[in-house]
Amino acid sequence: MKNGKEILSSLLKTTQMGQLGIRSCLNSSMRPGLRKALEAQLREYDAIESEAHAIASQRGWEVEELDPALRFMTDAMTRMKLSRGNCDSRIADMMIQGNTKGMIKGLKNLHQFPHPDDKLRTLSQKLLDCENAGIRQMQSFL
Repeated sequence: MKNGKEILSSLLKTTQMGQLGIRSCLNSSMRPGLRKALEAQLREYDAIESEAHAIASQRGWEVEELDPALRFMTDAMTRMKLSRGNCDSRIADMMIQGNTKGMIKGLKNLHQFPHPDDKLRTLSQKLLDCENAGIRQMQSFL
């Protein structure tokens, strides 16, 4: 079982990973519609991250953030994957994979948190909805 602080840390890391993946892709050439979709997803992740930090601050919690080494490796891997071929399809594929991982992690967290408070439940659901919408949105770019 996880406590609220662990759930919030996990949620925060998930939003940061999503932001990192999107920012790494935005340096690539892509169709305007895909760029617009990614920028909208980035704004959603930013908003959820800000809300997570606000909850942590209100509760006096120090929450874990994404490891700097993981940030570096993820960015390098993304750039390598996008260095050749059809970028739009490859970007959409990577985003769907990332959104799917985020959904799985979020659902596992909710199942391991027997008595979540309303703020954490609402924020967790907001992230799950964001991940699900991201998957649907990216399908047309495959």
